[in-house]
Amino acid sequence: MLNPDGLAVFSKHACPTCTLIEPVMQRVAKAVPAFQIVSQDDPKFPSGVANLVDDRELDYSWLNNIEATPTLIRYQGGREIERVVGWDRDGWRRLTGIRDLGDGLPAFRPG
Repeated sequence: MLNPDGLAVFSKHACPTCTLIEPVMQRVAKAVPAFQIVSQDDPKFPSGVANLVDDRELDYSWLNNIEATPTLIRYQGGREIERVVGWDRDGWRRLTGIRDLGDGLPAFRPG
């Protein structure tokens, strides 16, 4: 079950944008306690992250209407408040509250 209050990113190891932002996901996992990574194809991706959700059956992705990875979603009270599809540095910074997140990466990369 996903955390009803926090952030979740839906990712896939086979997604080039997801592999590009692997260090970003690792950093958010360390900085934001209520952060989960929902992995569609590899329950060990990204590496070094404890709070991974195995979604190889795509149940969580289907319930959350995920059409592209990465997709970052903020939940409050079990309801979606906001989402960012793809890597959008400004959107990820806004949702995570990490002001320097993704320095050195392109400003945008579609999922």
